[in-house]
Amino acid sequence: MNRTGGRRIPIVAHVEGLARSSDLWLTDIWGVMHNGVAPFAGAVDACERFRAMGGTVLLLSNAPRPAASVASQLDRIGVSRAAFDAIVSSGDAARGLIADAVARHQLISHLGPERDTPIFDGLGHMGASIDVAGVVVCTGLFDDETDTPDDYADLLADFKVCDVEMICANPDLTVERGGKIVYCAGAIAAAYEQIGGKVAYAGKPHLPIYDMALKKAAELRGGPVARDRVLAIGDGIRTDIAGAAAAGVRSVFVASGIHLAGGTSLDDAVLAELFPEGAAQPVAAMTGLSW
Repeated sequence: MNRTGGRRIPIVAHVEGLARSSDLWLTDIWGVMHNGVAPFAGAVDACERFRAMGGTVLLLSNAPRPAASVASQLDRIGVSRAAFDAIVSSGDAARGLIADAVARHQLISHLGPERDTPIFDGLGHMGASIDVAGVVVCTGLFDDETDTPDDYADLLADFKVCDVEMICANPDLTVERGGKIVYCAGAIAAAYEQIGGKVAYAGKPHLPIYDMALKKAAELRGGPVARDRVLAIGDGIRTDIAGAAAAGVRSVFVASGIHLAGGTSLDDAVLAELFPEGAAQPVAAMTGLSW
């Protein structure tokens, strides 16, 4: 049986009890608010209810695009803007790293789909070809419906020979899109690190994005939010849960297809395997965010 501080991680159906001890939610998007195709009505409702009782909801995403672009995607999927106060994205955090590379007069290239190019808006990105770049910004796979990290082995080997730096704008390894698991930029970055490549990460679980989020929350609420009044909600163990622990805030694990195979029930045995002793631990687990 998996335990946190001498007790098991409770599996709860409703988040209302935890909401009453919180002022701020840092809520993951993909896997919690939607599945890439349709919104999760229970999650949208829970966020709206938390805001109605005076709470602040920041959507904290590893999407490799600026917040405005993420908001547009949420509009298309159908996630109500009444469910959140603001968005802080990995794309926002990555833009700072890109700006630093531009200031160092590095030639910068993009590895990822065309939909992610808003990350470069206003930064002077000239779109250097991959074979001459000193820095490559990885936002994902060119075609995440069919590609795998193995398809990039030769390209990554060339990067390593040329000592190319990589900026990973989305540390997620995978996400669930409409029931299908697809690879993200983090999987490419991990493969590059495995052959000795240098990678700078933006987004969860790294602390800069949490600092950005807490600063934004302070602006929205008119003052700092105590960390024991912050609740992070996410489905990524190595991103959402580990990142929350590193930032000193509580977390709730939402079980999604990236960690639970189809037909697997969430129970104590599963939690014991997912959260072994010594790993970052959530204060509760849910099958889906619900009030």
